[in-house]
Amino acid sequence: MTDRDAAELGSYGEDLTATWLMRQGWRILQRRWHCRWGEIDLIAQGYNAQAGGRLSSPMLAFVEVKTRSQGNWDADGLLAVSRSKQKKLWTTARYFLVRHPHLAELPCRFDIALIACLPEPPLTAQASRQIPNRQRYIFIQDYLVNAFDYTGR
Repeated sequence: MTDRDAAELGSYGEDLTATWLMRQGWRILQRRWHCRWGEIDLIAQGYNAQAGGRLSSPMLAFVEVKTRSQGNWDADGLLAVSRSKQKKLWTTARYFLVRHPHLAELPCRFDIALIACLPEPPLTAQASRQIPNRQRYIFIQDYLVNAFDYTGR
């Protein structure tokens, strides 16, 4: 797979994740937001569900999307979110909040979307989509809410 193909596949994974989040009631504030410290794939504002289905106050989710084909080496993208990557995401998120002070008081979390790419459509999936002009299908394999809590240690 060329770098261009990988970037295109990653873009499809981000699109699928954004669509899924919007269907869950989240609003996408930014896509591929970047600064000199790093990039955040998706920044969404929504509500954190509480027990009993009641909604709490608004919050932000900084979402890292990892799209992988079969035979990947990094546990479907999860191992790519190393401690070093978490620190970059945390620093980038802090800078985002500095640049957007009206959002700085909201609770925040870091989510990870693991997107799989297969040659056949999945039998069951949270969300799936065929990649245009290709016999490939992507789907949300797992969505990890509050996947890590970087404290700077």
